[in-house]
Parts: sequence; structure tokens; C-alpha cells
Amino acid sequence: MVIKKENGFSLIELLIVVAIIGILAALLIPNAMTALQKAKIRGTQKDINVIASAIAGYISEKATPPVSNGALTGTLIAALSPLYLKAIPTSDQWGQPFMIFTGSNCDGQYGISGSGMDDFLVASYGRDKSVETWTYNSALPGGGLYSISSTGDFDKDIINFNGGFIRGPRAGSTGT
Repeated sequence: MVIKKENGFSLIELLIVVAIIGILAALLIPNAMTALQKAKIRGTQKDINVIASAIAGYISEKATPPVSNGALTGTLIAALSPLYLKAIPTSDQWGQPFMIFTGSNCDGQYGISGSGMDDFLVASYGRDKSVETWTYNSALPGGGLYSISSTGDFDKDIINFNGGFIRGPRAGSTGT
């Protein structure tokens, strides 16, 4: 009698492989999602710096910023492009328009008061796309910087005031 050996995997072998893949996915997907959000924060910070540099260039030439009181408008884009910036990023990495305030329009934003004519603020509302209730303290300009320690930190606003971040993750805190 000839015993015929069948090729292939048994049901138990397949179940073990599926279980291992499931365990690996459960471990790796949260890390991948966190890394994606950290990359979005860094991309948004880069875009905010680009806009802030363009506004600073405009101010250095014209002695006053272009008028802005909220979302990036066509008038502001026309004032900055193409002389100060070839292509202006209009939205943060979560698809929300950047909020830009110049001159006295900075007053009342995040507790800022007494703004000068050449002051400007560029902000992203973060992953949750809503204004954070955080308040700026001019006595502690770095007091709004934080280290990313939980997923809730991705919802915090990212704010550049006069060319420097007053709210956002500390340099090196995102691990990217």
C-alpha cells in the first residue's frame, strides 16, 4: 500500500499564523497612527514657519504687515505671493485653513493684548480643528511649549507669534 502525502498547511497551522499576524497588527497599528500624527505636527509647524517668514519679509520691506483677521484669504495670498513666497500653504496637515492675525487683530487671540502694528500670529487648530482655550503669558513665552505624551496632545493648537512658537511641541519632543 502506498501512502500518499498531501501538500499544504493544516487548519491549526493557518490559525496560528493568523493569530500571530493579528497580534503584530494590534501592536504596530497604534504606533503607526501616532507616528502619522507626529509627522502631521511637524509638517504643520514647517508650513507655519514658512508663512511667518513671508509675513516677516513683507514687514521688513513695508514696515507693516498685510491686513489679516482670520483664515488665509486671497488678499493675503496676493500680498505675499510670489514676492515673499512662491507657493503659500493654505491649510494645515489636517485640512483646516491656517488662521492669521496681524497688527491689532492679534489682540484677544489666546489672551494676547497690546499688539503693535508689526505683530502677527499664525495658528493651526490641531487635529480636533477647534480653538484651544490656552492663554499666552508674556512673562513665560515658552510656557505654551509641551512634550507629546498622549494622543490628546495632537488636538492642541500650534501657534507662531512674531516668528517664534508660543504653543506647540518642544523641539525634539515628537521623536521624528
